[in-house]
Amino acid sequence: MGKILELKNIKKSFGSVKAISNGQFNLLEGEVHSVIGENGAGKSTLMKILGGVYAPDEGSIIYNDREYSSLSTKEALELGIGIVHQEFMLINEMTVLENIILGKEPKKSVSRIDFHTAKEEMKTFTEEYGFDVRLNKKVIDIPVGEAQRVEIVKTLYRGAKIMILDEPTAVLTPQESEKLFSVIRKLKESGTSIIFISHKLQEVMEISDRITIMRAGEFIATVNKSETNKGELAKMMLGRDLFHDTNREKTSPGEVCLLAENIFVPGERELSKIRDLSFEIRKGEILGVAGVDGNGQKEFTEALIGLRPVEAGKILFHNQDITNLSVKERRKLKIGYIPEDRNSTGLLRDGSIIDNLIALKINFKDMVKNGIINVANAESFADDAMEKFDIRPRKKRHICRRLSGGNAQKVVIARELSQSPELLIACQPTRGVDIGSIDAIHGLLREARDEGASILMISTDLEEVLALSDRILVLYEGRIAGIVEADKTDEEELGLLMMGGVRS
Repeated sequence: MGKILELKNIKKSFGSVKAISNGQFNLLEGEVHSVIGENGAGKSTLMKILGGVYAPDEGSIIYNDREYSSLSTKEALELGIGIVHQEFMLINEMTVLENIILGKEPKKSVSRIDFHTAKEEMKTFTEEYGFDVRLNKKVIDIPVGEAQRVEIVKTLYRGAKIMILDEPTAVLTPQESEKLFSVIRKLKESGTSIIFISHKLQEVMEISDRITIMRAGEFIATVNKSETNKGELAKMMLGRDLFHDTNREKTSPGEVCLLAENIFVPGERELSKIRDLSFEIRKGEILGVAGVDGNGQKEFTEALIGLRPVEAGKILFHNQDITNLSVKERRKLKIGYIPEDRNSTGLLRDGSIIDNLIALKINFKDMVKNGIINVANAESFADDAMEKFDIRPRKKRHICRRLSGGNAQKVVIARELSQSPELLIACQPTRGVDIGSIDAIHGLLREARDEGASILMISTDLEEVLALSDRILVLYEGRIAGIVEADKTDEEELGLLMMGGVRS
């Protein structure tokens, strides 16, 4: 395999912030090359330089022996560099075929699209690579795994020879991930080069030929997959060993904290409506909720916190009917909430760290009196929270928009856990967070559980669900597909339940 691409001595700053101070990367024809690193390590910036989104301050891009000081997005596409983003760029109301050919439609005439020719061209991808996509289906009616395959076909249709996959398994079941890996292997055999970005070291070890590690904007190393392991990769990423204990301890949950009885909740889509759902969560346990995104998780959690109405059934909290209580009233009962999207609903992004940390304490007399914040108490509280939850930088007035993903998430978690909630609803608690912050957040959730909190944790990451949960509830099309003991199941069984299968 010959070298087709090299990024040399890349430097990139945004104002006074150095995003990359020493970026190095090279790619061979027909290889799967993973790029890993914590949030803020520079890997996304490096890939955006390759894709033409940013121009480097220094360094060069060498593609097929031709050197470029920078690329525009148009030039990158013309060279055959395609990116499959984590957030799919598809139009829901158009068909799969229409999405794939959009902007590059074969024409019968100036105003007429030649759909017959377009379908014939798709056979190359469906037959040669084994893509399972239904061309006549609207995107809104296909599952997330198929939508991702559509994105890949769309990128290949535009002539991609190098494909960048950004966190491609974040919303897939294990079975769908295996399908994706099968597609990647076939693309590799055909000579396509894959750049694979992921936080999941297990899948990096499964699919990669080589792995490049970045830390704090610096190139650390490029290693052959066959000559490393997950522990070594984690240590290179973090500059230290991971601290979490992977040995599961059997917990002894107490009395029932929350009970949902036969609840029905309206959904944004037919598949996400909650239908006749009943479950309970006990004091001092973590109940994990697994499922492919869009199967009712959002509706489920918003109903529990009071953001979405319950059409039928009831929700009891310590035997008190809270079905029709407001969010504010539920908050007073010590129910905490970590939203799935910290940027849109979890944080005041243009506010400071201290603004966000004290947001739930504005009705406390020690914090606010006669509408005036007690600055000394607020600063003392913020200092303690930043220290306990390891929020960096230790600057109370630092604007949250400028925080890394991991530290922004820690602000949300610190705000919620500082209230000592009796029930914590944690949605995607580590989504978009690097491995070091994942390690820390998992430790905080276990600690809260051990101190008696009931935690309902919703995550699409099965490794996380299995690592943290005592029991696991699986949602499929708004219904419970099964509730299993975490120490008596595995990813394969959970994946089957997530697709509507029956537990054997």
